[in-house]
Amino acid sequence: MRKVVIAVLIVLFATAAVAAGAKTVWVCPMAEHAQEFEKPGQCPICGMALVEKEKRFRVAVLVFNYAEDIDFTAPIEVLGHTGAQIFTVAATTDPINTVFGLHIRPDYDLAHAPASDVLLVPGGGVSNAWKNEQVLSFIRQRAKDTKYVMSVCNGAFILAKAGLLDGLTATTTASRIDELADVAPKTRVVRERVVDNGKIITTAGLSAGIDGSLHLIDREFGRPRAEQIARGIEYRWDPASKWTRSALADVRLPDVKLPDDAVWEMLTSNGDTEKWEMHGRLHVAMSQEDALDFATKQLIAKGWMLREKTNGKRSWVKKDREGQTWLTTLTSTPDNRPSTYLETMSIRKISG
Repeated sequence: MRKVVIAVLIVLFATAAVAAGAKTVWVCPMAEHAQEFEKPGQCPICGMALVEKEKRFRVAVLVFNYAEDIDFTAPIEVLGHTGAQIFTVAATTDPINTVFGLHIRPDYDLAHAPASDVLLVPGGGVSNAWKNEQVLSFIRQRAKDTKYVMSVCNGAFILAKAGLLDGLTATTTASRIDELADVAPKTRVVRERVVDNGKIITTAGLSAGIDGSLHLIDREFGRPRAEQIARGIEYRWDPASKWTRSALADVRLPDVKLPDDAVWEMLTSNGDTEKWEMHGRLHVAMSQEDALDFATKQLIAKGWMLREKTNGKRSWVKKDREGQTWLTTLTSTPDNRPSTYLETMSIRKISG
């Protein structure tokens, strides 16, 4: 019995010695500043506050050909200020090209990506990603193991294809709100800048990824830390703001595809959430009335009802999926150049 007690004491003393010898290591959030420190403070190179090495947030960033640059680089900048350990992952480690030609060699392929606290899914040219079952399978599995999954812009379409948005509320870039609602019928798609479902966070387009990242920091590290980082990157963050690009009325203006030989010159474009008016100059090889009828045919095919037809003017109405009815009007007057017209297209909410 005495031998057993002695053995237990030896183990306890050894464990205590190891624990006592374990020291907290502090590092700079900037990965290239590799020096380690025994106590908190500021990095002697850049002045940033040191963070505990073992407690760094781990962020996996999915990348693919034609990923939108700001969708992932802006969140990397924001999350990097927490001292996060950030790495990129893709279907393979072959170099990829972003929308604006940035060349990136992913750090890991899907099979070898380390564990992470966050999975970031950007937008851009997402069609190949959402058609790749290996990518979707990775996202589904990572969603089970990670604390947060955040999409930016039309990266929401990838989450939708992976089934992660079923039964949830989500948003996406302004021009594709209705399309996401069609692609993800089990999802409530809203016109908001950041939508938080707990684990799954979606943001609107492009710069909204900054707001989503600050929101994530707010949740994980607290509001003061998020505000400090926002000031540090000189970003005017207003988490209480209800502004979102998709709420402006111009996104309701119907898209009219012009003939291949037509030339459109934008002159002015102004409005708010209730109405919008756009002026421009159109050069096209058809008469004024033929051009208006050309637009009418397209709008009727998209569900707009012709309400008024007079010389140089057409009006149409349509109710959107949110129950609001919009009136859009196109007027055309001859310019002083042949086959050229001054065009005004407006839209305003009339009910809902």
